[in-house]
Amino acid sequence: MAEFEKIYQDYFKDVFLYVKGLSENDSIAEEITSETFFKAMSALDRFKGTCDVRVWLCQIAKNSYYSYLRKHGRQTDSDKFLIDDASSLEENLAKQEVAMKIHIILHNLSEPYKEVFTLRVFGELRFSQIGKIFGKSGNWACVTYHRAKRKIQNQLEGLMDEKD
Repeated sequence: MAEFEKIYQDYFKDVFLYVKGLSENDSIAEEITSETFFKAMSALDRFKGTCDVRVWLCQIAKNSYYSYLRKHGRQTDSDKFLIDDASSLEENLAKQEVAMKIHIILHNLSEPYKEVFTLRVFGELRFSQIGKIFGKSGNWACVTYHRAKRKIQNQLEGLMDEKD
């Protein structure tokens, strides 16, 4: 139990900030963070240690947040920015189509690009923090993020070219 308390003390703030970046809501972030540590406590014996504890906790948090959204019938935050009252229905549909393509590309992106991109964009972590999660430098995280971004852009351009 002392081991879990140390994990809780060391990573609570990181997980909370990650979920807050996803939800943009303090109370939802608190709820999901609490749920994350509850789930982690019951699954600690199954943690294989093949990744950093912070990555494991953020993955649990992300899954818990998306379950929360489905349960409450809410849009994901990445969909919220697409809806603008002044935009026409056609523009919103086109933006939503592009967002879905980006989600699919990101889902299929190989590691570590997928995780680094997610931690940077949705978790709003600094490159130094991301580097620490992976046991690498902040420069490594920056380079990996920009490579991931380029991969997403190239694949999206390829999909758009196919459509034309």
